[in-house]
Amino acid sequence: MEGTLFLGQYLIWMMILLAQLHGYKSCIQKERTALLELKKYLISTSREGAFDHVLTTWTNDRNINCCHWKEIKCNLTSGRVTRIAFGNLYLKESTLLNLSLLHPFEEVQSLNLSGSNINGLFDDVEGVCELKNMQELYLSYNYLGQFPLCLTSLTGLRVLDLSSNQLTGKLPSALANLESLEYLSLFDNNFEGHFSLGWLANLSKLTVFKLSSKANSLQVESESSWKPKFQLSFIVLRSCNMEKVPHFLLHQNDLRQVDLSDNNISGKFPSWLLANNTKLESLLLQNNSLTSFQLPKAAHNLLFLEVSVNEFNQLLPDNIGWILPRLKFMNLANNSFQGYMPSSFGNMEMIEYMDISRNGFDGDLASSLGNMEKIEYMDISHNNFHGKLPKRFLNGCYSLVILKLSHNKLSGEIFPESTNFTRVSLLSMDNNLFTGKIGQGLRRLRSLRELDISNNKLTGVIPSWIGELPSLNALLLPNNSLEGDIPVSLFNTSYLKLIDLSANNLSGGIPPYVSSEYGAKLFLQDNNLSGVIPETLLTHVDVLDLRNNRLSGNIPEFTSIQEIRILLLRGNNLTGHIPRHLCANIQLLDLANNRLNGSISSCLSNNTSLGLGNEDYTSYADAVEVFPDSDTETDYTEDVDLKYRRTLGRQNGTSYDAATKTKIEFATKHRYDAYKGGNLELLFGIDLSENELSGEIPVELGDLLQLLSLNLSHNNLSGVIPESFSRLENVESLDLSFNRLQGRIPPQLTDLSSLAVFNVSYNNLSGVIPQGKQFNTFDTRSYLGNPLFCGKPTNLSCESNSFQEPDHGVEADEFTTDMGSFYWSFAAAYVTILIGILASLSFDSPWSRAWFYIVDTFVLKVRNLLC
Repeated sequence: MEGTLFLGQYLIWMMILLAQLHGYKSCIQKERTALLELKKYLISTSREGAFDHVLTTWTNDRNINCCHWKEIKCNLTSGRVTRIAFGNLYLKESTLLNLSLLHPFEEVQSLNLSGSNINGLFDDVEGVCELKNMQELYLSYNYLGQFPLCLTSLTGLRVLDLSSNQLTGKLPSALANLESLEYLSLFDNNFEGHFSLGWLANLSKLTVFKLSSKANSLQVESESSWKPKFQLSFIVLRSCNMEKVPHFLLHQNDLRQVDLSDNNISGKFPSWLLANNTKLESLLLQNNSLTSFQLPKAAHNLLFLEVSVNEFNQLLPDNIGWILPRLKFMNLANNSFQGYMPSSFGNMEMIEYMDISRNGFDGDLASSLGNMEKIEYMDISHNNFHGKLPKRFLNGCYSLVILKLSHNKLSGEIFPESTNFTRVSLLSMDNNLFTGKIGQGLRRLRSLRELDISNNKLTGVIPSWIGELPSLNALLLPNNSLEGDIPVSLFNTSYLKLIDLSANNLSGGIPPYVSSEYGAKLFLQDNNLSGVIPETLLTHVDVLDLRNNRLSGNIPEFTSIQEIRILLLRGNNLTGHIPRHLCANIQLLDLANNRLNGSISSCLSNNTSLGLGNEDYTSYADAVEVFPDSDTETDYTEDVDLKYRRTLGRQNGTSYDAATKTKIEFATKHRYDAYKGGNLELLFGIDLSENELSGEIPVELGDLLQLLSLNLSHNNLSGVIPESFSRLENVESLDLSFNRLQGRIPPQLTDLSSLAVFNVSYNNLSGVIPQGKQFNTFDTRSYLGNPLFCGKPTNLSCESNSFQEPDHGVEADEFTTDMGSFYWSFAAAYVTILIGILASLSFDSPWSRAWFYIVDTFVLKVRNLLC
């Protein structure tokens, strides 16, 4: 009997085990088919070229259990799908997700559709909201637009993430129904109207709440009458137009991260948040109106403190280093803190980031900075610090990676002695009062990638050993008083991306070759450089600025111009023809104010950067990586630390600041403007003015469809204005003045809707001035020196008998005013008349005797007056 009972129990356990194994081996066929249908739908709505990357593990191979597919999880006993995650798809714009495809998954508990480019949901019965077992729903980084109200009926939800969805309208009060919520993120949307934090009062399990609006019309309020049932770990209320720190936070004692940035909070710094929450690691309060900075009495383990862009205007507490000894990140920028830097800063051995830029500090850098042995990132720029850098600081902060001292009143020499900044990658000392030579102390900075000492009072020569720093990719020394030759070693740096030596007193020739592995940017303008431009200079160069030097000779037939995008040679003594080699993919070409001659080559129309080929144009500017302000992970403190580490790595590896400092000045619309960043990428122009160019304007220039500015003024160009210029639909400035052009202004030019500046003055043009659209905005200054013009805005009527148009059947040269011949004819006539008068006086006649009598009388009167 016992044996039979044992055998029965054994069989039951075996059946259960086999059932579990069977469930583990195979998913339900109905759901497998539904998953493949879902994949088929997603492929049909994916962007072109992304089809082969959609859910690649979901195949028809029946030997593979669909529960083993990536993005899928199943119940090991039943084999039913419990989790689906297919975020980060590349769906077409305006894609709507058909929720009916989710109906077969009755036991699904977690659905992740984040980052799928979904523009909305559709289903006759609202499929997601029928999945009553749903516990986790991730819909972030889509384009839903409207809050799906039916989601408030999913009372079993523990996680709801609708961040970054461009949601508009008011937040529904029905959120209070989701009493099981632990994680609720409504971050980075466009909500409007009023939202009361009291609606969250019944969410007793809530630990994470994130809300922000870019619409600047969301008003979040917190009544003082309610006490929450929950204990939050993370609270983010950014851009919510709050004027006070929410009162309910007084009842929280388990906070890890608090972000109340970009509000209107005024009054005192909420030190009670630190006192009440001993686990608090991150406190972000930037861009508010706080006025009084106070610290708690006891020490705290805070890691990140962000209070920039407030209205603090008192002394920074001297004990901040003892109260907050473990800080990794501190940003006090854009305030008005006063006095010296607290001596207790020297005790912050764990600090890794400090930013106290744009304040009102007015004192020496405290020598206690030298105790910051662990600091990696320090930014004290945009203050009023003055005096020399303390030796203890230079020798004690040996962990620094990024150091920014710019926009102060610091003085003395640049590292005259050795320092311990051996790990420094980025060093910004620009816009100070540093003097003397560039010191030998910089030689130990073997990790240096970017060095900026611009806008100081440096003298002496550029030391050749700077080019021997192995990692250097950006050197900025403009607006100093440096002299001597450019060291050849600077151009031999393998990782060179940017050299700016402009506005100094440098002389001598230009090094012949750039060894960089990248497209380098060379700014050498406004110096005293002389000699010829080397033929090999443009190899590995995409920006070259040599304006306003003393260079001579011809523009060389460059051996390599594949990478050049911007070439600026204005204001030198260059002669000869414009080489056909320059008919390349040049975005900006400035050859003005030289002595170039010959004709303009029609091959300029082959420039794909300016013509039809521009769609595939890749900007020369360094890419700037943008990190999102939030993500779906619940551990926000780790996110802050990760973004900080990424920032260090990005600035350490790609010369982030150097890219943003690339600035070009180019003359458009009769003025010089500075362009950088995204604006520079959109600027396309040619300036050949103030040369000795002759011949006709090539009609092919009308094919430069991307051109924004064309200046051919102050040359000897002849012929007519090409009708093809009517195709320059993007042109904003067109200057053809001071040439020898004749004929009419093509009426087709009135179609140039972007044209803001048009100048054809001082030519030999004639006929009726076109009117309409942009041409109605041009006054007489655009047409001066063309006496054969009529119509608006001149005072000459085209119907007047006194106005006669030239006979265009005669050769055009007959109507071209030869000013040289005119001057010679005038001189000859003057001499002839003078000789005739003198000859007539040589004969004795009554009028000649009268003339001499008058002259004698005049001489006598003058003599009497003088005596």
